[in-house]
Amino acid sequence: MANTYSQIYIQYVFAVKSRACLLHEDWRPEVFQYMAGIIKTKNQKPIVINGMADHVHILVGLSPTMSVSDLIRDIKNNSSKFINNKKYLKSNFEWQEGYGAFSYAHSQLDSVYNYILNQKQHHQIHSFKDEYIEMLQKLEIEYNEKYLFEWL
Repeated sequence: MANTYSQIYIQYVFAVKSRACLLHEDWRPEVFQYMAGIIKTKNQKPIVINGMADHVHILVGLSPTMSVSDLIRDIKNNSSKFINNKKYLKSNFEWQEGYGAFSYAHSQLDSVYNYILNQKQHHQIHSFKDEYIEMLQKLEIEYNEKYLFEWL
């Protein structure tokens, strides 16, 4: 778009269906790399992708030509097809419905980047449920726990 300038950073957080621990550490990097490819194909900027066996965090530089919901739909749909086509699992892989999408200023990027990069260390102390609810509270997002992810 001519004469359109933007600086939009979104952190997506989403979970494996039923919060099952299915994203195996051996092939997780390949899935994250594939997700980065999806984001690039949509002409968006993948900044960092990481997660645990049951959930993923993605930080994206988003252009105003792409909606937050369209990008996450494409990431989830295409990455689940990738996982199923690779036959990483004996059963069918699915992402859970819903996601978190949180915006950040450019000055916050280093902090968010490091947070996402250090998921393994973070989750030695905090559960995903605690992490997610803390994010919602810190950003003052109203929520009903009934409608959050399925917690094990």
